[in-house]
Amino acid sequence: MLRSGRYFTQHFCRYSSTATHATTTTTTCNQRQRKWTVVGVLVGLIGGMIVYKKKDDIVTVLRKEMILTVPSDSPQAPTGPDFTVGANRPGLPGVFNDNSDKAPYPSGQSPPTPPEPVESPAYPTRQELISQLKKSEHNEPYDLLIIGGGATGCGVAVDAASRGLRVALVERDDFSSGTSSRSTKLVHGGVRYLEKAFWNLDKAQYDLVVEALAERANFLQIAPYLSSHLPIMIPIYKWWQLPYFWAGCKAYDFLASNEQTLNSSYLLSKRKALEAFPMLRKEHLKGAIVYYDGQHNDSRMNVALALTAIKHGAACVNHCTVTATLKSDAGMTRGATIKDELTGESFNVRARGVINATGPFTDGIRFLDNPKAVPSVAPSSGVHVILPAYYAPSSIGLIDPNTSDGRVIFFLPWQGSTIAGTTDAPCQIEADPSATEAEVSWILKEVKKYLAPDVQVRRGDVLATWSGIRPLIRDPDAGSTAELVRSHMIHVSESELLTIAGGKWTTYRAMAEETVDKAIKVFGLTPEKPECWTMSLPLVGSAKWTPLLFIPIIQRYGLETDVAEHLASSYGDQAWNVAEVFQVTGKRWPVRGHRLVSGYPYTEAEVRYCCRYEYAETAVDMIARRLRLAFLNSHAALEALPKIMTIMSEEKGWDQARRRLEYRQALAFLRTMGLEASEVSRSEQRLLLDTLASVFGDYKWNDQELARARQVFQAAVTNESTSRSKGDKSRDHRVDINKLVPLMKSFGVQLGDSYTDMDFLSLVLSTMGLSQAKEVRFGQFLEILLAAQEWNKIKKRRKEKKDDESRDFTSKIPTERSGGGV
Repeated sequence: MLRSGRYFTQHFCRYSSTATHATTTTTTCNQRQRKWTVVGVLVGLIGGMIVYKKKDDIVTVLRKEMILTVPSDSPQAPTGPDFTVGANRPGLPGVFNDNSDKAPYPSGQSPPTPPEPVESPAYPTRQELISQLKKSEHNEPYDLLIIGGGATGCGVAVDAASRGLRVALVERDDFSSGTSSRSTKLVHGGVRYLEKAFWNLDKAQYDLVVEALAERANFLQIAPYLSSHLPIMIPIYKWWQLPYFWAGCKAYDFLASNEQTLNSSYLLSKRKALEAFPMLRKEHLKGAIVYYDGQHNDSRMNVALALTAIKHGAACVNHCTVTATLKSDAGMTRGATIKDELTGESFNVRARGVINATGPFTDGIRFLDNPKAVPSVAPSSGVHVILPAYYAPSSIGLIDPNTSDGRVIFFLPWQGSTIAGTTDAPCQIEADPSATEAEVSWILKEVKKYLAPDVQVRRGDVLATWSGIRPLIRDPDAGSTAELVRSHMIHVSESELLTIAGGKWTTYRAMAEETVDKAIKVFGLTPEKPECWTMSLPLVGSAKWTPLLFIPIIQRYGLETDVAEHLASSYGDQAWNVAEVFQVTGKRWPVRGHRLVSGYPYTEAEVRYCCRYEYAETAVDMIARRLRLAFLNSHAALEALPKIMTIMSEEKGWDQARRRLEYRQALAFLRTMGLEASEVSRSEQRLLLDTLASVFGDYKWNDQELARARQVFQAAVTNESTSRSKGDKSRDHRVDINKLVPLMKSFGVQLGDSYTDMDFLSLVLSTMGLSQAKEVRFGQFLEILLAAQEWNKIKKRRKEKKDDESRDFTSKIPTERSGGGV
């Protein structure tokens, strides 16, 4: 407190001294110093009383700012201020520490590290979970069957399972495969919703903001390794905007004041704004306002929810589609018929109640249950693009609340890159939406208006694009989707199908609590714990996580810093288990850890870990939801794909046909993430060449095929091979390489003059080491022939698919869609 008074005195003495010289005042500095000393001491005393009164809150803030050290043997973060100042701890002077009176560590011993888990996670395998589901048909039914493995569905599963209910969950694709992985990555109340609530006197919008801000605080506490606070700047280019946005941000702070998890908003001068965001356009800039929201890794959060539900006894299975609902004698929905998409097997799952939590696909399940159901979801879309990290600072984002057409643009750092988006427009529903070039161009144009002329916003800098669908509740009186309130709705049909729809990522937990409460009443369930306790339930990976966890991981395993930071921020305390899978590199540094692709911290060991413990069943599961590489850089994901395929084949025991199917599905998915068609075509060719050796080795030529091939080959043999030395009779016969295409036609293989055909043939020859060759031998001819036959099959399937689409014009769906701000 005295230090505060002294600083206050010195600061105001300087200020007053400047004013004295300006006004030729004769008051001496000593007199002013005595006056301000008294004022400074009073301020210090008042501040000290406030700190003492709010000490619990101060400790909470310090913990969020990574100043507080959590005891390694404590499963949860401490809640009180029972800590002393640890000035002797090396490297961290003055931090709070629970054993500061002790030496940092005994002489001659290494620094202590948090104890890594001795055993790997004890999760049941996917097949074991399916076996559990099958038993419900003949044994005791589940209390709840949840359809949908997104944020809402997995949140409901966590809530219900943690109360002691028997829970089953099925997801037709992967956990977070839909809207839940295509968000703006914000954990927010929604400043634009608060603005609409004010101008439209809309209580529903206001309630949504209040609920979201309350849930934002809880979000940041139950999964601290997956979420963090993010300052967001609102640049001010007109003076009238200053009081308007300042009042809005302060109202936003006020509504969140009870939580005290994030800092309050503040003003920045023009100079300070440019220091914080150097890429900002400085012409006509007046200043900026900075407010705080949360940010998270959405699909990793979704996976953590699924794993937490499984940990509490739920049977959560991905890649299982509901094909029909099961009814009781009274016509009530009491289960569903499930198809395992990986094996094709169908089975029944019975439950006392069924919950529909399928997001944008809500009406699909409702129509399956009752073909006469009235549609309830108005799908809204938006697009995001990923730009390189140099487009924005790594520690602060930007928002444009007033774009050229009234939409909002966010410009945010995320996972070492920059997110720009989003749009807001009506759309049709499809499983894998993609962005249009018009939407991408609009985002880049809006972003360019706020960046300095030195920053050239180029289309070629776009690393990835994605689009998702917001499940908004339909309101017949709304004029556009922008006016639809994104609150949630719980509906119980006549057959007692309970549907939860709408909402946003930030409020998933509150939605889940309300849904389970409703289910208990509707289905007459008796949980072991009737009250919800997910407010204080840490998700998998949170119990022993600390902000500095990456350091002992580096020290123990010899990983590169960015890799260790990535492990800690993606897996929490489970990073120890992931690190155990790492293999030695044989280099001086890093000691362990083989990257999948340069420039990104994702490693081969993560692929194995996710296959074993995180239910990653397909290549798309891996590149999109476990590693996030497809969302960050579609070309990097393509580059890493062969290596990922090899590892997953080893872990899953895939045969050649499954491997090629996975590769093609991954290429199709990357097309929706912004990968160019030409890149996909070349990748299909590389896939064929990659598997050619094993396919050729497995293929058994029958005598008739072999005789015919030899006959055709011999007819084209050159009499005097240019590659054969004169008089050499030991060399076998060869065919001029220019005769390959005509020879292929004898076997029904058409290789035309198109770019893709010629590119493919060149790639085949290059792979076989024949780029400069002028002739080929019979064995080489057989390999080229087999490759060309496979390539023809690919072209035929592609043409059939294109013809089907041209005949069925209704299958062409506009691609203006997004999951922005979900």
